Order: sequence, then structure tokens, then C-alpha cells
Amino acid sequence: MKIAVMGSGGIGGYFGGLLAKGGEDVTFLARGAHLAAIQRDGLRVESVAGNFHVRPAATDDPAAVGPVELILFSVKSYDTETAAEQIRPLIGPGTAVLCVQNGVDNEEKLEARVGADRILYGVVHVLSTIKAPGVIAQTGGPRTLRFGERDGRRSLRTTRILEVMKQAGIHADVSSKILIDLWEKFVFICAQGGVTALARLDIGAILGCPETARLYRGVMEEIAAVGRAKGVRLPDDTVARTLRWAQTLQPTMRSSLAYDLEHGNRLEVDALVGAVVRYGAEVGVPTPLNAAIYACLLPHHLRAMATRGAQSA
Repeated sequence: MKIAVMGSGGIGGYFGGLLAKGGEDVTFLARGAHLAAIQRDGLRVESVAGNFHVRPAATDDPAAVGPVELILFSVKSYDTETAAEQIRPLIGPGTAVLCVQNGVDNEEKLEARVGADRILYGVVHVLSTIKAPGVIAQTGGPRTLRFGERDGRRSLRTTRILEVMKQAGIHADVSSKILIDLWEKFVFICAQGGVTALARLDIGAILGCPETARLYRGVMEEIAAVGRAKGVRLPDDTVARTLRWAQTLQPTMRSSLAYDLEHGNRLEVDALVGAVVRYGAEVGVPTPLNAAIYACLLPHHLRAMATRGAQSA
């Protein structure tokens, strides 16, 4: 299968790397030092499931790749609109765009720009980052990828893509309730990302302190209430089940949001807790805990944006 990975960071680099290792025709869209390293030395993935090295094609020019069968769309959420315009040369008559980003509004942005019929919704559970240019470090999480059509139907393309992923050793499955899956992940990542970043603590320390554990749960409860008010049929036990799952994670696990905060990177606050606050206002559900996290983390994102702008000027 001819595949383009749009966003070759932790998620795209890991799953795209497995697809390349499995023999698929994969091209990575990247930039800067990361692109140069992949072009020169290949892509190295250091994973808890075993390290591997591949030498895939890599470029910063989608037009040089041309139409593909599958676009694995994995850019950071703050780059969604820009990247959606950039992938146009990759799109042919039968191209599917599999969105595996954090958040619950990226798919709508993609649908508005490239067409709703092309978009597949995806949910990944993996902790993976760029360790160094050309090197992906996958350090935790169950390494799963669930995807599906928005309406839940099984299609020829989801069946074909699933076969390719299984052959590559990816723990993938097709969901008939992908919107619920997406929001259940949203409940988790907003609490995990927001609280680990704000508290500068790992999940073990957070759940080990009753006061901070109540904050963690309260963030989840607000998100679940917003999702239900928006018409997502989240099960009644969503928060309790997600908390039980969080308790099984490695105690030292944090989040990509906490990692980016620590390293002075731009933050996905608008797509996570910021989206909760906006949606809450739309549907009349109070979200004071998410609003407080958003207010505290947003200045760090704005500062990183300003620094990035100054460096590129």
C-alpha cells in the first residue's frame, strides 16, 4: 500500500515506522533536522516492544510524492488547518485520510478542507516522542490503533487498511462506535495531559494524593458531561472505567503535553482542555476545572509560539 505519513513525530513515526518495517511503500513528510536525519540515516524506533531501524522515503514536499492510498494524518492539533491544505497533492480518487490526532475536532476541520468522504476517525493509545532527529522513543502505553468510519459501518477500505496494519504487527482494530471511542480517549487525555502538565507530576503521584486524584476525576467528569450534552452516547461508567484503567498505567507515565511543557514546545491546549471549555459554553455545561487548567497552560503555549515566530523571522 502506498502510504504518506503527514506528521512524522511520536505517533506518525512509530506507526509509520511499523508500516515501513512491514514492507509497505511509506513516505514520511517531515521538516528540519528530523527530515534531514531520516533522509541521511533512516528512521530508528526505540520501543518497549523492541527496537528497529528502517530506511523509508522522506520529504517536505507532498507534491513530490503524488497521490497515495492512505494518509496517516498525525500532526499536532495546532497545525491541522495548515497541514490539511498541504496534503492536497497526496489525494487521489480513492485516498483515505486516517486522522490519529489528539482531540475531538480535528476530523471536522479535515472534512471541511478535503471532503468528509475521505476521512477515517482514529484513536491511538501510545506514549511516543521524538527523542532526537531521526529517532522515535516509544516508552509506554498499549500501542493500539482503533479506527473506523464516522457512521460506524464496516467498509472495503477499513477492511483493507486493517489487513495492512495487522501484517505490519500493529495492534489495530476497526470500531463500529468510533465517536464514542474518540470521546472516551478525550476524557482520559485531557485529564492525563492537563493534570500531569499543571502539577508537573507523573500519574502515580497524582493518583496517590487524594486531593489531586479528585482533581483528575473532576476534570474527567466535566468532559463526559460535555460529551453527553453534545449527543455522544458515552456509557454511564466512562469515568469510573477510565480511572480504573489509569490506575494500571506505569506510575512514572506523564503525557505528551507535560513533555512539551517541560521542553518549551507549543502545547495542544486549545484542542484539549480549551475545546472542553468552548464546547461546555456552547451546550451550557460548566467546566471550571478544565477552564483553570487552560488558563494556566495557555500562556506557556503563547510564549512558545512567540519564541518560534521570533526564531523564524
